[in-house]
Amino acid sequence: MAMAEPQDPKKGDKKAAAEGRRGGWLSRIAPGVRGAFAKRETPENLWVKCPDTGEMIFRSDLEAALWVTPAGRHMRIGPEARFKFTFDDGQYEALPTPSVPEDPLHFSDGKPYKDRLIAARKATGEPDAMAIGYGKVGGADAVVLVQDFAFMGGSLGMAAGEGFIAAAKAALEREVPLIAFTAAGGARMQEGALSLMQMARTTLAINELKDAALPYVVVLTDPTTGGVTASYAMLGDIHLAEPGALIGFAGPRVIEQTIRETLPPGFQRSEYLVEKGMVDRVTHRKDLPAVLGSILGTLMMGRGRKAA
Repeated sequence: MAMAEPQDPKKGDKKAAAEGRRGGWLSRIAPGVRGAFAKRETPENLWVKCPDTGEMIFRSDLEAALWVTPAGRHMRIGPEARFKFTFDDGQYEALPTPSVPEDPLHFSDGKPYKDRLIAARKATGEPDAMAIGYGKVGGADAVVLVQDFAFMGGSLGMAAGEGFIAAAKAALEREVPLIAFTAAGGARMQEGALSLMQMARTTLAINELKDAALPYVVVLTDPTTGGVTASYAMLGDIHLAEPGALIGFAGPRVIEQTIRETLPPGFQRSEYLVEKGMVDRVTHRKDLPAVLGSILGTLMMGRGRKAA
């Protein structure tokens, strides 16, 4: 039977002494103190780079500024932040969006459409590009629809179309206005003609709101382009836009290549479109709740008198 070798006490002392020297004098006086000064990893999202100036902005400062940089860039935000900034005291009721058949065309553009949906849902935490909330905006009851550009470019597909229709129905049931925050790169190519059909379906839903004398207000955010601009984004009773938002059907580069002319500065930006009458007013994000509340209160005034 093998016997364990007896340990040399001197050898053990030398090893302990070597570890003590590596730890430094502080670790020998107060064991465990060295660990308190260990290097900590800095979170990757602690700082955000301004797209205009390249300035690094502390994330908490940017959140306090409603995701508007010191240079005035209104950065893209998701439904959760949008609802928080828009509804009074950030209080609202989240309304469900309908489910639709997924990948009806079994489409693949080098990557299966179902895989793209899974990736987008994981990244945003949302089932699709549309989110709906109900609450008070500037003191006025309203249903708010938010289009999330982070979800496959806010592209208009069957789920987004059904989401818009669900928001319109919720406004009709509650007899309140509908506010839509648009942000999209166009129709969702993975759904082909089915995505284009949503342009007509959403237009019919808006007509129902108009028949019921309920206001429909659109807030155009960066970017609002393609089939969304050619449908519900331009059918509002009032059109507001955030500063610097890109708004149009085709992008500036495509237009320049088509007409072979240099476009004027700020072409298709919200400030340029106000001058041309396509947008009613450019409104800073922090002012939107008060402005929307004033607009809705004015547009609903006659309805309130009629009910009385």
